[in-house]
Amino acid sequence: MKRILTIVAVAVLAVAGCGGGGAGGGSGNRLSIATGGTTGVYYVYGGGLAAQLSKNVANTRATASVTSASVENIKLLTSGKAHIGFSQADTAADAVNGKDTFTSPQPVKAIARIYDNYTHLVVAPGVEATKVADLKGKRVSLGPANSGTQVVARRMLEAAGLNPDTDITKQQLSINESVQAVKDGTIDAFIWVGGLPTAGITDLASSKPDMKMLDTSDVLAKMQSTYGQQYVPLDVQMSTYKLSGTIKTVGIANVLLVPSSMTDQLAYDITKTLFEKKAELSAVHPEARKLDPALGQQVAPVELHPGAARYYKEKG
Repeated sequence: MKRILTIVAVAVLAVAGCGGGGAGGGSGNRLSIATGGTTGVYYVYGGGLAAQLSKNVANTRATASVTSASVENIKLLTSGKAHIGFSQADTAADAVNGKDTFTSPQPVKAIARIYDNYTHLVVAPGVEATKVADLKGKRVSLGPANSGTQVVARRMLEAAGLNPDTDITKQQLSINESVQAVKDGTIDAFIWVGGLPTAGITDLASSKPDMKMLDTSDVLAKMQSTYGQQYVPLDVQMSTYKLSGTIKTVGIANVLLVPSSMTDQLAYDITKTLFEKKAELSAVHPEARKLDPALGQQVAPVELHPGAARYYKEKG
């Protein structure tokens, strides 16, 4: 994973001269890609995408920016401060429906479903817990404010019969901070929603091989009945983190979003680059191997951007 992060750092530096300006204009497209924390998949993937867009879309310079992920990314898109944003499908659904975090429908559209996120419920060595409900009374990070992780974490705790604000000692840490807090012994557990592998958890498993990741499948049915079928069952092969066994957890799709106002041609070019540079993106992070135009169109309830829809139509 250190090699992967090095590749991304080089990719971001290679296009860093573009600045943070808006898309379009006489100097070409300057695209900001809103991702997530530096040891999460969004940032690695986004850095690879920035490099490919800069190389393959005429007059375009793209950069990947560190964010708190889904909720913040959508806010950046609608404020014009970002032009492409990674988001979990549940947060994207809330955005277009004007629910929960969003007080009104947000003007965003999707260009692709890209891969699925896995809920990681990580428990520090020596902490007694076997299921979500066992977090009661413990020090738990639910992910940073304005993150998709926090949306899922709160819903998961509520499905287990816990109040996220009173039944745990709540912290709001990034993946980097959560990993360090487990190493320091200042939290008992954290929830992280991301792809496989997540570099921060790889690092933690390497230094703390007696950490545990809990099965969360017991809360899935309640989450589905309350919030819909966007939550799905997924298995995590712990060999991904050089640990043993398999656990069942809650999964959620990831989508790439753009402002509704993006031109059809630019949305088409971004979508085409995403899929036609699959090999190059897969070399940056293995989750890009899951890119598939047939799956890519499955973004409901978010609408496909017309430019992206044109690409999928051409692909049949």
